[in-house]
Amino acid sequence: MLSVRLLPMVIVADYRFDGKLVRNVKLTCMIADYGLRIMRDIVIDVAGVERTFTLNGREVKALQNLDMQIERGSMVVLMGPSGSGKTTLLNLVGGLDQPTRGTVTVEGQRLDTLNGQALAALRRRIGFIFQSFALMPTASAYENVELALRLSGELPRKEWDGRIRRCIAAVGLTTWIDHRPYELSGGQQQRVAIARALAIRPRLILADEPTGDLDSKTGEQILGLLRSLVRHEAVTILMATHDPAAADFATDLYHLRDGTIAERVMQG
Repeated sequence: MLSVRLLPMVIVADYRFDGKLVRNVKLTCMIADYGLRIMRDIVIDVAGVERTFTLNGREVKALQNLDMQIERGSMVVLMGPSGSGKTTLLNLVGGLDQPTRGTVTVEGQRLDTLNGQALAALRRRIGFIFQSFALMPTASAYENVELALRLSGELPRKEWDGRIRRCIAAVGLTTWIDHRPYELSGGQQQRVAIARALAIRPRLILADEPTGDLDSKTGEQILGLLRSLVRHEAVTILMATHDPAAADFATDLYHLRDGTIAERVMQG
């Protein structure tokens, strides 16, 4: 028997009514999920995933029967209250954790079939951006970006300098290339972290609360920068955030609640 589920979906688009253009019209509908996989360029495929933790002797489900497909060239934003499963999902996609049930496939590779060496190789091709920036405090912006290339080991050494300078220029920090983190503002430090993520030429970037420690104006600048990377660098971004401004920059927005998808908004 074919199993059919109804999933809530919100579509935001521009429409013409009586010859007048009305922007950002939100339409809510229910779609039928027949469990069929349409041939698309899927970067991330999360299928039937559950993640259970044991806390004080009882089981806590961080994710419950979660399905998600993310196409190449998307900027997908995960929103929801603390404990809704956002960071847990990022950790599973990044190969930093394993699901209790279900499968996670990244770039056509099922993570549960990879040995430790293959999984580490996959992680080295993913760009990670963290709320706390995670920069080396005594290293310059140049040296922090260089560190990503050293760890990756995939780019020939003779190409490092040009790649580092291009990445730092892409985030607007050429003037501050020799500055250390304590000489930079919070927004500038996050730009260094983005340049570091870009250095390895990732096809996928995972960002956990990238604007969490920034003021609203700087946060919007960082979100705009990430969206421009999707457009111009052919990067796919999966981001977890509490920042409501992120919704304006997303191609797809997922609201998580209690480890499940409560709502999906397609914005294009």
